[in-house]
Amino acid sequence: MDRTLPPLFRPLLILILLLLNAGCQKSRPVIGPVDYVYQESDGLELRVHLFLPEATPPERRAAVVLFHGGGWSMGEPEWGFPLARHFAELGMIGVAAQYRLSDQRSVTPLDAMADARAVIRWMRAHLDSLGIDGNRIAAYGWSAGAHLAACTAVFAETDSASELSCIPDALVLESPAVSVGRDSWFRGLLLGRADPGALSPDEHIRSGLPPTLVLQGDVDTVTPLEGVERFCRRMQKAGNRCELKVYPGYGHRFTPADRPDDGWPQPDPEVMADALRRTDEFFRSLGFLQ
Repeated sequence: MDRTLPPLFRPLLILILLLLNAGCQKSRPVIGPVDYVYQESDGLELRVHLFLPEATPPERRAAVVLFHGGGWSMGEPEWGFPLARHFAELGMIGVAAQYRLSDQRSVTPLDAMADARAVIRWMRAHLDSLGIDGNRIAAYGWSAGAHLAACTAVFAETDSASELSCIPDALVLESPAVSVGRDSWFRGLLLGRADPGALSPDEHIRSGLPPTLVLQGDVDTVTPLEGVERFCRRMQKAGNRCELKVYPGYGHRFTPADRPDDGWPQPDPEVMADALRRTDEFFRSLGFLQ
């Protein structure tokens, strides 16, 4: 998803999120980004970029790892910096994650899924040094990044035999690609290595999944509402907490309905601000924020 975005998307998104953050009450100065290599793959160093509250708390903090969108084939962790900083200013540890991008030759979404799981396992392997509460780790993603975030929970059992869990304790999914069984773009990126339905979160819901907040426009042409509703409905039927907020009159990434939403998103600032507020409230309800 977001697969046709021009390079101008990056500064626009950062500007919008900075404007949103400027309007929110903050209480802590922030250190970051602080960079770490969490994994090496085929000579590529994959990094995470941490934003931390400056004050050292008496206890460990909740953390949120951010997976950017870009149709599994483009994007960079810097797109998540404003959100990571926002959550750090509220007292969490914000983690903007890099993952391998599909190149239609050798790298596929399967690799990105493995990277997303590796990030959370890396965080749990370094709880002491990072000051993270291992029971309060959230995954936040938008579009294709939301697919990766959801997959850390839904497809956790398909990963390595590591004793460290890659399942987050909460999920926030924005315009999420959680129904990809019939997505031709996704199928093409897989290069025949897996059936899309086998990697579609909505088709593999079970009980015991993390509490989830879903933020979605009702006229989204990239990640349609029907599949998102099915995901949340099945989550609830399985006994999982899944809150779905639908924004009438908005498409992918909160683009107003009178504008194309299948290329360069044109998010409405007021809707994005509301989505961010709801995310903060969701984290507070879970004890991730005070």
